[in-house]
Amino acid sequence: MNRNIPILGFFIGLLLPVLGFLIVYLIMGSGDGLGEFVGDMFKFKDIAALRITLSILINIAPFIYYTNKRLDHTARGILIATMLYALLVILVKYVW
Repeated sequence: MNRNIPILGFFIGLLLPVLGFLIVYLIMGSGDGLGEFVGDMFKFKDIAALRITLSILINIAPFIYYTNKRLDHTARGILIATMLYALLVILVKYVW
């Protein structure tokens, strides 16, 4: 199987921040339930932007891995997904 395809990187870049969000929840949750944790994000846009930003930091590791392995198309897919999340952060923080 050819691993150097952008769609693979795109799906990796979309799914890993979900895992990153769970890690952020475990670190910052402070005993709150997951529903409360997510509910605070709907109430306070600055908190939502911070938590989403911390969640997408997990994309750095696969991006560096695929770049070092010279699988540039896959790395490009990860970068595109990360930029979409960054656009979401900007929209949450400044527009909504």
